[in-house]
Amino acid sequence: MNYLNRYLLNFCSGCSVVALALVSGAAAGADADVAAALAHPDRPAEDAADDERRKPAEVLAFAGLRTGMAVLELEAAGGYYTEILSRAVGPDGSVILQHPPGLMGFVGDGIDMRTANNRLANVRVSITNFDELEAADNSIDMVTWILGPHELGFAPEGNSLGDLAGSFREIARVLKPGGVFLANDHIAPDGAGWEAGDTLHRIEESLVTQMAEEAGLSVADSSDLFKNPDDPLTEGVFSPSIRGQTSQFVVLYRK
Repeated sequence: MNYLNRYLLNFCSGCSVVALALVSGAAAGADADVAAALAHPDRPAEDAADDERRKPAEVLAFAGLRTGMAVLELEAAGGYYTEILSRAVGPDGSVILQHPPGLMGFVGDGIDMRTANNRLANVRVSITNFDELEAADNSIDMVTWILGPHELGFAPEGNSLGDLAGSFREIARVLKPGGVFLANDHIAPDGAGWEAGDTLHRIEESLVTQMAEEAGLSVADSSDLFKNPDDPLTEGVFSPSIRGQTSQFVVLYRK
């Protein structure tokens, strides 16, 4: 085999390795043991009572959570998912608990309770708007945004929670090549626009996909885990007639 042929063979083999790494994601740990995280003896009982409705095991299995991952949790609120993610990624993994300052009034003492006395040692709290994420370029394996993208259409007391396009650019910026963005939210009726984030606290899946793709991400998978054909989509998510039963999209995007 001459020099040129050897060079081409080595080059193509290298390309295959790189491509495989990108497709399979940046983290190479084992599948995360979410069941063990859910059963942890220190987990608050009120969290466990919400598992049947929120289906965290199914959601994180769909997302492909693995041990050792670096996870950025957008709009972590009271930390229901923070607790699960922290224990599921293990001591070699990490979680950034992000929440915007304009929504701190909805959190109560949840963040303090989760992080008091370093009880979740691999969690770091970050209070920023969605377009100012505190993570380095290409440093995160998974970004999660559970029931939250609609907030970009919501301005509590007139205060922006982050620029729309800028927020998605930030998600793409912090993700490693091959990293994933898990987006889950209440479905809005077709044509409702981002304004539905303010009026109904819902958003159209297509609008989230549009912004994700414009930021350089692509759809990897989607799930009907929370689809409810009986949801008229026109009621606000806090309406007693639909609260806790909304139809939701779950989409995984990849960088």
